[in-house]
Amino acid sequence: MTVTTLTRQDVVDFLYTEAKILDEWRLMEWPALFTDDGTYTVPPLGDPEADPTKSLFISHDNRARLQERAERLLKKEAHVEYPHSTTVHNYNNILVSNLDSDVITVECNFTIHRTKREVMDTFIGKHTYELVLQNGELKIKSKKVVLHLDSLRPHGKISLIL
Repeated sequence: MTVTTLTRQDVVDFLYTEAKILDEWRLMEWPALFTDDGTYTVPPLGDPEADPTKSLFISHDNRARLQERAERLLKKEAHVEYPHSTTVHNYNNILVSNLDSDVITVECNFTIHRTKREVMDTFIGKHTYELVLQNGELKIKSKKVVLHLDSLRPHGKISLIL
């Protein structure tokens, strides 16, 4: 039996790899970072503890919907993202907890810059991850994105993956 020992650096490298995949628009690789029952949620602005059964979320996806989201964004019919935006995902203040347990908790602040048609938008907020080790690889069991914005103006829309 092989026991894999994870380090904080392994977790940080995993997060940076996810960011790189998103920035390089390798979106078909992104859902594979999640467990089969993995979830991706973006609660409504100003209500990070909202209940998805009672509030309208910006995103509340399971892995199948993540795959559909990625496929949709890569099609030419996704006019808002064709040609693709240029994005830079920056993660900082990365706090890793429960490294020795079955579910690793990670919190980090993020800044995402997007340029498109000579306009730059900046998204800021906090990511909360639950990571698990599956077949020797880290996988995302859940990813929650809390936007720290007063409103989506001037952004108007979120057509990228946060």
